[in-house]
Amino acid sequence: MIKLPVYEIFYSLQGEGRNVGMAACFVRLAGCNVGCDFCDEKKAWSKSNSVLMNADEILQKVKEFSATNVIVTGGEPTLYDLSELTKALHDSGIKTYIETSGVNPITGFWDWITLSPKKNKLPLPKSLQKANELKVVIEQEKDFIFAENMRSQAITKKDSDVIEKVFYLQPEYSKKETVLPIIEEYIKANPVWRLSLQMHKMINVK
Repeated sequence: MIKLPVYEIFYSLQGEGRNVGMAACFVRLAGCNVGCDFCDEKKAWSKSNSVLMNADEILQKVKEFSATNVIVTGGEPTLYDLSELTKALHDSGIKTYIETSGVNPITGFWDWITLSPKKNKLPLPKSLQKANELKVVIEQEKDFIFAENMRSQAITKKDSDVIEKVFYLQPEYSKKETVLPIIEEYIKANPVWRLSLQMHKMINVK
């Protein structure tokens, strides 16, 4: 059975995107091959800050919280084969969610895929097209060009690939006072987008 480098497991509320406010157990895996300047958990970039756990061990920890939803995040969780973990969770009636930059192939069986593309290392086209939710962080006005490029690549015209997709713009938290008014005006002019705010930071929960 595959051992995954687990940085932390905790129970909280989803703070961003389409599932904001949802209770979930977060499984944060260590290791990252992207390295964003505004990353919330840079300590999770290194595997030295992790404990190796297999799918059954992670499942038992999740069950301690009586969680019905699990969000796998990082670091960058797609560095690892997550098929065993998602199967164990699904077999126990737990819904699976992943948060990824999309730079690696997405493995496993997911009820919801959130992809947050980064300019310094672009997502794979196949990962973009698998995403249910595209969440682009905006630091400055020219980032809207990047956001639209990512959205166009995330849309597939193949009938067999039609899945629910939603598109979010999210202000980089340290610059929110400056960029939030710009995002608001952009969304009003381009209503295919929605606004995502980091609620968990506003209410001071993990």
